[in-house]
Amino acid sequence: MNDIGEPWLWGAFIAFVLAMLALDLFVFGGRRAHKVAVKEAAAWAVAWFVLALAFNGVLWWYLRGAAGNEVADAKALEFFTGYLIEKSLSVDNVFVFLLIFGAFQVPAEYQRRVLMFGVLGAIVMRAVMILAGAWVVREFHWVLYLFGAFLVVTGVRMLAMAEKEPDVEKNWVLRFARRHLRVAEGAHGERFTVIKDGVRHFTPLFLVLLLVEASDLVFAVDSIPAIFAITTDPFIVFTSNIFAIMGLRALYFLLAGVASRFHLLKYGLAMVLAFIGAKMLIAPWYQVPTLASLAVVVTLIAASVAASLIATRDRA
Repeated sequence: MNDIGEPWLWGAFIAFVLAMLALDLFVFGGRRAHKVAVKEAAAWAVAWFVLALAFNGVLWWYLRGAAGNEVADAKALEFFTGYLIEKSLSVDNVFVFLLIFGAFQVPAEYQRRVLMFGVLGAIVMRAVMILAGAWVVREFHWVLYLFGAFLVVTGVRMLAMAEKEPDVEKNWVLRFARRHLRVAEGAHGERFTVIKDGVRHFTPLFLVLLLVEASDLVFAVDSIPAIFAITTDPFIVFTSNIFAIMGLRALYFLLAGVASRFHLLKYGLAMVLAFIGAKMLIAPWYQVPTLASLAVVVTLIAASVAASLIATRDRA
């Protein structure tokens, strides 16, 4: 049973995501500019993790009755492994977001709105890419080996570039936007557009949003092939991705103040990508069990976090 995504399951999950976004926007202060405290970020991070586990539990319970224990156990493990991989890889987004917000000197109280729209854009982009990727994998199974080679190369490249910080001002998206859009320089609160001399202009905060969306797209290109190494079930790929993305803002605000203490985490993430790519490449000869993949990913991430904390213990 490779594809468990019954239409009602897709509909129920999408309705759940829309409901949570609506709560965030209209009930829990999503439309009010404010600095997100560590306590608030931690509460949301825990809430999203618990929701992911609860969803996995409900999915396992449903599949146990609909398809049997073996399928239920396999799909639940695939979801959790995929979620953990996507969650781990999303940490790299945090470093890039910090770089972008720092380069544009975006006040902390306006960052939340940018990340909210960034999450909305990421959900749409990933939905399109996952569905397209699932179709390609189903029709041309050999493309998984291309994904594997791509991940190995990406992992090696991340290892080589781990200590280098990209120059935001040289980003092609930013250069293109400055060349083709009317930009009203200066501070304009949390607005993305303003009327100036009777003409609508975009604000620097809109340029920040463009860079955030572009970085989401780049990271999706890395992370989506990674989860196809765990499962090719579109529903599992989509749900684990979305749960990881929905918790990204909370993760950002939780780590924003201490990100410098986790600088070695990039090496762990690079090795995770390389391992997953290698797993896909050797699949014709040996299928690495999902549980073993989960153990390797947890070990690499935990080791890089521990090494980071030890290396920076004097900064605590």
